[in-house]
Amino acid sequence: MSRNVFITGASSGIGKAIAYAFGKNGDDLILCARRIGKLEEIKADIERRFGVNVYIFELDVTKYDKVSKTVKNILRKVSKIDILINNAGLALGLEKFQEYSITDMEIMIDTNVKGLLYVSREIIPNMVENNEGHIINMGSTAGIYAYAGAAVYCATKAAVKFLSDGIRIDTIDKNIKVSTLQPGIVETDFSEIRFHGDKERAKDVYLGIEALKPEDIANVALYVANQPKHVQISDVTIMATQQATGFMVHKK
Repeated sequence: MSRNVFITGASSGIGKAIAYAFGKNGDDLILCARRIGKLEEIKADIERRFGVNVYIFELDVTKYDKVSKTVKNILRKVSKIDILINNAGLALGLEKFQEYSITDMEIMIDTNVKGLLYVSREIIPNMVENNEGHIINMGSTAGIYAYAGAAVYCATKAAVKFLSDGIRIDTIDKNIKVSTLQPGIVETDFSEIRFHGDKERAKDVYLGIEALKPEDIANVALYVANQPKHVQISDVTIMATQQATGFMVHKK
């Protein structure tokens, strides 16, 4: 039986890979991102390849009114959400805290923390009403190990972990699972966004190490979601083989 899987930040990187993994698994998809053009391409390709239903919505998770209206619209179309994957997130800058751009700080907090709050708060009541569901939140090794130049980003990802734990407590009397995935170094457009479009600087991050691929994280997300009803995987940390902690990597 196919499930309805809601994925934020689905237009690229890990979110896009997750969409393909669940589509291949036979699940129907609700894909949200700010770049609707990218979502249209993904929708057409996944529907052609796997024959599942794909619904797409333009969504900026930092805008609560927009989140609320979009979720209500989605629930009119599909009636229930089986799996919510809070993937939307980003890092901006890599400066010392005392030199950091306030704007960059606010964008990370708005996206990584408030966006997750907004989407989860709107969808969890539907899961409670149906007495089932699974929330998979995309954390990071940065939420476990702080590193230089990333105090605020690390704080936002630590928040993801503790929000997951708190939501799991608050829904303990329901058949709702809550999981946190904590990837390490993954080669996506993450670093290019962090460095405000500086492609060369972003490329240096991945030189000399075989980083994780978005598909690696997607495979883990699918594994976590495909466990029996009585099995809840609360946390998974995934790192490249030559990565020891959040920002400690060995490069050749």
